[in-house]
Amino acid sequence: MPTFERLSAYRPYGLAALRIMTALLFIEHGTMKLFGFPAAQGDGPLSTLFLIAALLETFGGILILIGFATRPVAFLLAGEMAIAYFMAHMPHSFFPALNQGDGAILFCFIFLYLFFAGAGPLSVDNRNATA
Repeated sequence: MPTFERLSAYRPYGLAALRIMTALLFIEHGTMKLFGFPAAQGDGPLSTLFLIAALLETFGGILILIGFATRPVAFLLAGEMAIAYFMAHMPHSFFPALNQGDGAILFCFIFLYLFFAGAGPLSVDNRNATA
């Protein structure tokens, strides 16, 4: 349809919006673990694995947000989310809707998409490129 074809011109900006919003949501998970903001996640001191996850989520999320080293960081974060799903969610149930692993799966596949698609416009990676 010709009407929808005109939307193709905005595809790069849709990618940038997906990257930015995903990063903002992801950073929040890291700050919950590291700083207890906007709410604390977990009780007491962080285990080594939880600390690594918190650092990846916070600082990896910031790199995705600004679009710096997007492809390697997205690949790393996709792996983190796959590990998180199989370690924290899958043991509770096979079904993501029951084991509360929907978010981990979505983050994993969005990061995989960013690994293949790159940062898009409005990013440090493409600061000199046009849409």
